[in-house]
Amino acid sequence: MPRRAATAEKPMTRKRRDEVFDAAARVFAERGYHGASTQDIADLLGMRQASLYYYFHSKEAALEEVCARGTAGFIERAEAILKSDEDQGTKLHLLLAAQVMPMAEGADYVQTFLNERKWLPTESRRRIGRMSRRIEAIFERVIRDGIRAGEFRQEINPRLATLGLLGMMNSVAAWHDRESAGLEKIAEALSNLVIGGIRQPEGSNYGS
Repeated sequence: MPRRAATAEKPMTRKRRDEVFDAAARVFAERGYHGASTQDIADLLGMRQASLYYYFHSKEAALEEVCARGTAGFIERAEAILKSDEDQGTKLHLLLAAQVMPMAEGADYVQTFLNERKWLPTESRRRIGRMSRRIEAIFERVIRDGIRAGEFRQEINPRLATLGLLGMMNSVAAWHDRESAGLEKIAEALSNLVIGGIRQPEGSNYGS
């Protein structure tokens, strides 16, 4: 799972910080925000509860950091896809897959972000919300550009399509581990389903 930059820290300190937030993500994912405690996190790490406050000052702060890490990498990958020279159909396919594949090694972070961020204090929720909206904006841009280019159906509402697609792909976090197909096959199947439905039919006289 991509980590947030911490250039001022020594490697061992960064490693321990990552371990602490890995444990916090696991506890939040398994117990939910209200069912989790900092003692649960400390117990999982085999350390004193008081020692956790070196890494975060409250349970709310731990949740915000886990949620921020849950989006880390998503925005960077989406930005790179948006700037690529691929056609809009390929960009959308890549964006959809990029929403799923990080669940392989960062499932606890993703699950916490999706299910528990609503419990963040107002200002924290706004900060995390800005990250979500950037991803939404990239999806919407690709869909709009695809419509303009004649690749996607003209009747598609880019905003509603964006919210629906993100909802579908994010739901994979709740059920993928019960399926024999791996995440790569799940991402490919869902992406193909979407692209097949959104593309302008061949032989259309769009733009003529």
